[in-house]
Order: sequence, then structure tokens, then C-alpha cells
Amino acid sequence: MPIVPHLIADQFGSHVGKYSERLKVTQKGETLQQAPLLHLESVFVLNRGVSISADALEACCERGIPVFFIDPLGIPYAAVYSGGLMGTVLTRREQMRAFDDQRGGYLAKRFAEGKIQNMTVTLKYLSKTRKDTPDGLELHTAAGEVLDHLAWLDRLTETTADQLRGGILAAEGNASARYWSAVIPLLPSGYEWKKREGRGASDPINQLLNYGYGILYGRVERALVLAGLDPFGGFIHVDRPGKPSLTLDFIEEFRQSAVDRVVFGLAARAFVVERDDQGRLTEDVRRTFANHILTHLEAGTRFEGDRKPLRQVIQTQARRLAQFLRGEREDYIPYKAEW
Repeated sequence: MPIVPHLIADQFGSHVGKYSERLKVTQKGETLQQAPLLHLESVFVLNRGVSISADALEACCERGIPVFFIDPLGIPYAAVYSGGLMGTVLTRREQMRAFDDQRGGYLAKRFAEGKIQNMTVTLKYLSKTRKDTPDGLELHTAAGEVLDHLAWLDRLTETTADQLRGGILAAEGNASARYWSAVIPLLPSGYEWKKREGRGASDPINQLLNYGYGILYGRVERALVLAGLDPFGGFIHVDRPGKPSLTLDFIEEFRQSAVDRVVFGLAARAFVVERDDQGRLTEDVRRTFANHILTHLEAGTRFEGDRKPLRQVIQTQARRLAQFLRGEREDYIPYKAEW
């Protein structure tokens, strides 16, 4: 039986069950996919009408395999972890204390710095195949203008995350607007991509981006939980019931390298984005695209002089975040992608 690191259940009416030492996805008696528990890293339920047995959930929790539930629009709505992962009291105490002292403000600025740096790097990455062309010159200009927003962050003198939030969001928002204004004209006109939209987007590129961010969200949340952090205790994003603020903070330094580049690459190769009669991505497209994202997360990226899977980089960064909060590291340096 082949090694399957990520099991995907996405067909309406399918069932995920445990059979001996493997999980199996079945539908009306037919086996759609199966994966040995020994090598399984995650389970993704990507559609409504999918059931999963208590035995399968228990087996996943015993082995530290998270189960993520993501709706057809790419919005994560639940995740199942082992209760034993929630026992890291010291890390969580320091995480909550940090919100009201200089550590929280420092981290808020660092997360924003990581996002701005990686938007810049992605623009330079896209310019490599467009040297000495008008598009290439525009990308280089935009990269410099996006990077200028780091100076905006440096000018913020407040101390705590709560005090810094408005200035950080303004810097991020302006940098993002410039990033998207340079990227959107590059994609084939057939996709009819006019502007960046989140929830409720009707064009295929935004739908792919949103769906990819939903998958990345699950991987980021897993990394935070394994590092002993509370995904709901963030610094930039406002606390609200059910809102995983730290996940939303931490994901920012990985969006471009983990999702944007995959979407832009697929679009450049005329990836066909089929949609149903409600204008949503079809099951086949969601499954294919999810596999592209998960495969990309396993691909090597340069990190501190070595090549490591992007998935591993995310986990390393989460552990370093926890170490900083516990006082075991003097700083937190955001991940900077290669180009």
C-alpha cells in the first residue's frame, strides 16, 4: 500500500472509517482512498455530507493526526486534535501575558514584517521570467514600493499590540493593495480577475486563493498547537469568540510562498477551474487543487542555509515563537522565502 501523508475525503455521501491499521474512505461500498495510519500526517474533510467514525477519530487522536473540516468555499470550521496537546500551561500563560507587554507589540510588528517581505520576494520571483519587459519593470517597481512599508512599521513607536494594531493594519493594507495591483494584470484575462476578494468571491482566482488559504490555515493551526500555543490568543487580529487570532497572525508570513505561487503557477499553465451551477469550485477542482497545495508544502525551500519542506519550516517557526514567549529566545525572526 503506498504512503499517503494526507487523506482527503471530499465526496458527498462518503465515509471515513478505521480498518485495522489504516483509514479508508468509502462510498456505497466502494473504496475511494485508503492510507496507513503509520505514515498519515493529516485528514482533510472538504465537503458536507462526509461522515467519519468515532474509531477513526480516536485512532487519529492517539497518533497526533489532526482532522480538519473545511467547507466548499475554503473556510475552516472545525479541527479535531488530541486533548493531550492542550497541556502546555507555561507556554500559554506567557502567550496571554505577552499581549499586554512589549513582547506582544514586538511580535505583531514581526508578523507584519514577514508578510511585507514575502510579498516583495514574490514580486521579484515573478519578475525573473519577465526580465527587460514592461511587466518585469513594473514588478521590480512594485517590489520596492511594497518593501518601503517596512519603514512605516519602524515609525510606529507604541509598545503593546493593542496600541500598535491600527498602524500595523494600515501598513499591511497599503502594502497588500500595491502587491495585488502588480500581480492581477499578469494572469490570463480569461480568468476575469479584477481585484482581490475574500469570502464570497465569484471569480476563479480568488476562489482558488481562498481555498488554498483555508488548507494552509489548517497546517498553521496544527503547527501552533503542537508548539503548545493557543491558536485563539493573537496579537494583531482582534479577539472575538471563535476567532483563531494567532492562527490569522501567524499565517501571514506563509501565504505568498505556500499558496499565491501555486495559484499563479497554475493560472500561467491555463489550469481549468470548473465550477458548479452555484458558481463554486467543483469537487474535482477542489481535490486537485488541494493536492497541489499539500504537495507544495512538502517541497523543499531554502531555510537558514539548508533545504527543508515548507511544512517543516512552518513547524520550526511555531516552536521558535513559543520559545520567544517563554524567554528561551531573544528574538523572533519571520520566515523569508527564496526567489
